[in-house]
Amino acid sequence: MKDTISALLEEALASLKQQGLVPDDVSPSFKVDPTKDKAHGDYASNLALMLAKPAGKKPRDVAEALVQALPATDAVSKVEIAGPGFLNFFAATDAVAQIVPTILNTGDTFGRSMRGTGEKVQVEFVSANPTGPLHVGHGRGAAIGDCLCRLLEATGYDVTREFYYNDAGAQISNLALSVQARAKGLTPEDPSWPADGYRGDYIVDVANSYLAGETIHADDQHVTGAADADDLEAIRRFAVAYLRREQDLDLKAFGVEFDVYFLESSLYRDGKVEQAVQRLIDNGHTYEQDGALWLRTTDFGDDKDRVMRKTDGGYTYFLPDVAYHLDKWQRGFKQVINEQGADHHSTVTRVRAGLQALEADIPQGWPDYVLHQMVLVTRSGEEVKLSKRAGSYVTLRDLIDEVGRDATRYFLAARRADSQLTFDIDLARSQSNDNPVYYVQYAHARLCSVMRKAETDGMPFDRELGFANLAQLEADQEKALMNRLARFPEVVEHAALNREPQQVAQYLQDLAADFHTCYNAVKVMVEDDALRNARLALGLATRQVIRNGLDLLGVSAPEEM
Repeated sequence: MKDTISALLEEALASLKQQGLVPDDVSPSFKVDPTKDKAHGDYASNLALMLAKPAGKKPRDVAEALVQALPATDAVSKVEIAGPGFLNFFAATDAVAQIVPTILNTGDTFGRSMRGTGEKVQVEFVSANPTGPLHVGHGRGAAIGDCLCRLLEATGYDVTREFYYNDAGAQISNLALSVQARAKGLTPEDPSWPADGYRGDYIVDVANSYLAGETIHADDQHVTGAADADDLEAIRRFAVAYLRREQDLDLKAFGVEFDVYFLESSLYRDGKVEQAVQRLIDNGHTYEQDGALWLRTTDFGDDKDRVMRKTDGGYTYFLPDVAYHLDKWQRGFKQVINEQGADHHSTVTRVRAGLQALEADIPQGWPDYVLHQMVLVTRSGEEVKLSKRAGSYVTLRDLIDEVGRDATRYFLAARRADSQLTFDIDLARSQSNDNPVYYVQYAHARLCSVMRKAETDGMPFDRELGFANLAQLEADQEKALMNRLARFPEVVEHAALNREPQQVAQYLQDLAADFHTCYNAVKVMVEDDALRNARLALGLATRQVIRNGLDLLGVSAPEEM
């Protein structure tokens, strides 16, 4: 309907140009949006206000001319002029109702498009250090990243999901020393415990598994514990593999899988870090100072130059990041989205600057970033801070065990990534309308119940009869529900292009509200066969869109609750 109204307005504008009322070179970017108050129609447009100045007329005068120039159509029952010159369109019930057969005929593909035309896009997300269980912040990144991938696939992109393992550097050394200390019988209370050691109970599990000679299978790695508490390198390899496996199991329990696992250590093994360094030196963007190698990132928009190689010969974190992103570019990913925590904000500019300094024809502003804010977990109004297993933070597994996968995914993806999130465990567990995931899932289950009742009452859905009588769906609540259903494809595309999966979550809450309102106002199982089947058709269409939307969030659509 929105597209229909936009097309009608375009024709009316062309007519005004032919009449000389509007200059030929005027092509305004006007809006057609759903109205908030249905007394003002179903859709409103600001076209007349956009044309007033170039036409040299009052907006209401332009609005009247546009109404006169609108082509005849069965899709709109009437058009009114409101306020300073807004055009309010009242959609004809018959036209609005055509969304019902459209949804039911396309089924699981309703809302999908080929906007991306098969373009390759890589989404890197989670990318946790393999030094401990995934925390709730990783969980938010997993939920947002996976939803982004689903949205991009739904809009026609060829998506690759990638996890970057930081399996090199000081944190991995601290992990190995921590496991070694536990293997030797030390505890965090001992004076000889590593200064930056990890204290969670999971370190005990890793040490016991290593001493027992267990074999760990983690993606492409198969590592057997050497059972030697003095072999620090063997401990390091085993601990990394052990925690990679644990993180992978947590992510699978969360419904998240990856196409590529990329190891930071492979950048060093394959010489890609050294190659990047040499390229930056050859391009003349580096200099030596105080025994360190610096990159002149200020030439590319950074606020200060950055150290690449420290005085001890080790590389800073940002250099392997530059080498890694060069590798992404060389793998053919012209569009890359990094979903990371807001603590990575400072790395965005320096990584982009480093990529420009490589002079590899990488566009400025590449790659894209989606940065999520912290998560505060509460129970009974109090912050939940610790997990016994992790030692110092709430784990993703804690949340899944507490409230289930569906609620965890929905809550973590349902707010803008750049806003802080309070995860209320009590609310996520509640079976009430205040719980958004319960509210949406209950709408789906309620619709399934209606269809079962129709079967058991001997009045199963008659598709042909229902489609033939959709014009009988004249109640305001039915019309509002159909208008909401029609917006789903636009919501999906907008959410994908703006990297905002929370738009889908908000849409589903609005759709569920429209459905519950309609269900409470309009009786479905009436004696009139034609009207009953038309309403069942609307119910089936609503159920389909709820299911499609929940799938984009990685949340199930239960048939009973």
